[in-house]
Amino acid sequence: MTSTQNPTTGRSTGRSTGPSTESTRTDGRADARADWEARIGQASGTAFGGNAPRLDPPTGLAATPGGHQVSLTWDLVDGAIGYQVHVADSPDGPWGPLDHAGRDVLAVPHPPYVDTTGTPGETRWYAVTSLSDVHVEGPRSAAVTAAPLAAPVSLTTVEVDAGGDAGPLARPWRPMIGAEHLSHALSTDTTGGRSIGGELSSALKAAHDELGVRTVRAHGILCDDNAVYREVDGEPVHDFTGVDRVYDHILSLGLKPVVEISFMPRDLATDPDKTVFDYDAIISPPKSWDRWYQLVRDLTAHLLERYGEEVVTDWSFEVWNEANLEVFWSGTPEQYLRLYDVTAAAVRDVDQRLVVGGPSSAAAGWVEELLAHAERTGSPVDFVSTHTYGSPPLDFRPMLERYGRGGTPIWWTEWGVTPTHFNEVSDAVFAGTFLLRGMASAMDRIEALSYWVVSDHFEELGRPEQLTHGGFGLRTVGELRKPRWWALAMLERLGDTRLPVTLGGDGGGSLVEAVAARQDDGVLGVLAWNLTLDQTKASGDPALARETSVRLTGLVPGARYTLSHERVDADHSDVTGRWGAMKDPDQAWPTEAQWSELRAHDHLEHLEPTRSVTVGDDGSLEVTTELPMPSMSLLTLTPEG
Repeated sequence: MTSTQNPTTGRSTGRSTGPSTESTRTDGRADARADWEARIGQASGTAFGGNAPRLDPPTGLAATPGGHQVSLTWDLVDGAIGYQVHVADSPDGPWGPLDHAGRDVLAVPHPPYVDTTGTPGETRWYAVTSLSDVHVEGPRSAAVTAAPLAAPVSLTTVEVDAGGDAGPLARPWRPMIGAEHLSHALSTDTTGGRSIGGELSSALKAAHDELGVRTVRAHGILCDDNAVYREVDGEPVHDFTGVDRVYDHILSLGLKPVVEISFMPRDLATDPDKTVFDYDAIISPPKSWDRWYQLVRDLTAHLLERYGEEVVTDWSFEVWNEANLEVFWSGTPEQYLRLYDVTAAAVRDVDQRLVVGGPSSAAAGWVEELLAHAERTGSPVDFVSTHTYGSPPLDFRPMLERYGRGGTPIWWTEWGVTPTHFNEVSDAVFAGTFLLRGMASAMDRIEALSYWVVSDHFEELGRPEQLTHGGFGLRTVGELRKPRWWALAMLERLGDTRLPVTLGGDGGGSLVEAVAARQDDGVLGVLAWNLTLDQTKASGDPALARETSVRLTGLVPGARYTLSHERVDADHSDVTGRWGAMKDPDQAWPTEAQWSELRAHDHLEHLEPTRSVTVGDDGSLEVTTELPMPSMSLLTLTPEG
């Protein structure tokens, strides 16, 4: 697959334009998917105003070679929201962005960065640029050189200060999860013989119960399946019965909605033939701004009347979805800003305390533009929301500070390993380790990092045709947990007090990362993983496996703990691998006996038997394990006695 990329920055201007893993099908659905892939890379308009400066390049760039990898570090630059790594095969170039095949924004929010795209023994030149906006890139830094080595040069080390305190463990996955349009949770249809509504509802409830998730964001609350708007004899009629049915159900699962105000009702659309998705969501601007205002105002007032004060304290309103892509907005950028102004005014006119924000953009775009617009017009922006895939999310705090909005919540209301439907990486262990890297990066700087989406019961480009199909969901049809679910479950099981961690050795901090925490009862957890962002190695690379020492210090000498070691890798806790090993070559769905076997293994598997360990005289404990790339290990130490 290829990306539509800005040749200057190397960042995707839209989304993947290559075929999906199922786009070779010859039926009509394949044609629809190919059309989607062609359109998703097209912007609805160019960047259209802001104050982002060109920043100086980073200083202190260093390249450290290791086994089949080069680890890059550099000094942070004031005002930078991210950094683009550039690479060349000679000091004279040609230079280009280092493409880790993420198919969206290639820039990263901070160092270190591990490059696994090179060949051992072959020298490459590296430079880094600073970004003040996703579209505004400064000059390259001074170049450095390195060549990957043929084998690791040292043991990788994870040092945990078990007696330390690095502050509360941030949990950016808890505020929000994504889902298919919420009326889908009421569907009585089946996919693969499984109940769509029942299983999507089950997945949402499990996100609340098992992962601590509080809200759900989805498209299309104003779509015509909810019948909110029609015109009778030329006059508007509002009916929120369908909305009530949907939101009553979501609340019954323990979740609150993020009210994404989209898409356009047919009778209100300028061009009702402009649609997206299999369910024909209309992406047109309204034919009457006054009638759009009144619809949004009446909806907001109705929600406040029906659900009470919690709409003020626990709900939020987001304006549209990815209007910077042609596939989601048939209007101009200026018309989107008008949509934002009118929508925000309609919400706030009901109650000034209500929370409204945006731009809910693709590929980290239009944030600068919305902030500049709000500075001119005074429109409220209570949170900034945007999306990205294939990389850890950028750091918009410097941009907000530049506009005098420091402390404004940053919500990545869509994030994931790939923006591409039916991409097999979504079912892979690689995606789980990617999720850990992104969540760890987001801790203490991003309020919400919402994975897109909770369940494979998803019909944007058609309902699933087989169990493992590269679906966006954290859980399969049939409610089996994928590696990405296990990643969040492992994070959720960590205690509330974060522990200081020092990483060293070959790839420590760039290839191998870790988060550790302590519970109030003294239980210690260390979550370590091995990942490169390079998706050409998503199926794994034995050359990137690392023998890793996990050493905890600051313990009471002679104390005894029960050690549990749970693992997700190609041989453990991987539903895709297990199903692939048991199914016939052309089998789409499990038999009842196979469903039973898959459910019997739907749990985190242990790498080794649980055992008792004793703290040494120096107050330390050490566990050595091999971490394949990709893999993730959760070590839990429970005090005995």
